[in-house]
Amino acid sequence: MMKVILRQNVETLGDIGDIVTVKPGYARNFLIPRQLAYVATPGAIKALDTEKAQYAVKMEKTKMAAEHMAAQLAELQITIPMQVGEEGRLFGSVTNQMIAQELELRGFKVDRRNVMIEEQIKTLGIFEVHIRLHTEIIAPLKVWVIAQD
Repeated sequence: MMKVILRQNVETLGDIGDIVTVKPGYARNFLIPRQLAYVATPGAIKALDTEKAQYAVKMEKTKMAAEHMAAQLAELQITIPMQVGEEGRLFGSVTNQMIAQELELRGFKVDRRNVMIEEQIKTLGIFEVHIRLHTEIIAPLKVWVIAQD
């Protein structure tokens, strides 16, 4: 077994800065070449403390920016025009890509994978979706789906 220090969050192993024990082949062939981890030597463990301090400052800045953006998104309402068939049913459904594009037009850079739609939107109406801005911050967003002229 081999001890490594994680440089990034690895879903099955742990978070940044964790010292974990893995098989040597997994470390040599996967974690270290992809720069997900490095070998836990005494010098590296000392360097880890400074890295953790830098990471904490960086994460605090991104969290503050995400909180600011969440406050702006909570007040925002977007409208998505869609083609409508009989009984107010949409041709297709509103996707997270459509919502991300609409947000980008309004000056918010959001990755489509961070737009969380609970249930598929296939009818006209007002819906609430959630935008993941940070690991701890999820902002609500009102989406109006209207008939396209």
